[in-house]
Amino acid sequence: MSSIVVMGVAGCGKSSLGAVLADTEALPLIEGDDFHSAANRRKMAEGTPLTDADRDGWLDTLAAELARHPAGAVLTCSALKRRYRDRLRSAVPGLGFVYLAITPDEAALRVAARAGTHFFHRSLVASQFEALEPPLDEPRVLRLDATLPTALLQIQVAVWLHGQPTKARR
Repeated sequence: MSSIVVMGVAGCGKSSLGAVLADTEALPLIEGDDFHSAANRRKMAEGTPLTDADRDGWLDTLAAELARHPAGAVLTCSALKRRYRDRLRSAVPGLGFVYLAITPDEAALRVAARAGTHFFHRSLVASQFEALEPPLDEPRVLRLDATLPTALLQIQVAVWLHGQPTKARR
């Protein structure tokens, strides 16, 4: 498996784990939030949930970004619905997903704590859980407890990918 999507609702730690995995796996990091349109960012900042139509162009862009890295990449992306994940899979055969599972209460606390540093409005956490279709019984998915320390999550991903831990590059 050469490319990985770190997925889950807002506040689950996608960006933190994605950065660590990109470093330890020596892969480029594609931060999904960086590819949202200005209109989508505005909607989210105002507390308006994105629709499937709002996400269409974003998902196409992310799929193209993954395809631009045939040697692999780490993408951080909510990938809330199966059809979103399947769209990404169609661009990169063998794509793996690391699903960071978290409770609504914990996600809300984390999003509230980053107020002012991110465009995502904390009121949207509930809509993310409403849209979430957990990737149960899907191929190449590792489900992890998002409340665990990032270093432990990285080790669990390394074991899943390689059968053994890998260490951070210095």
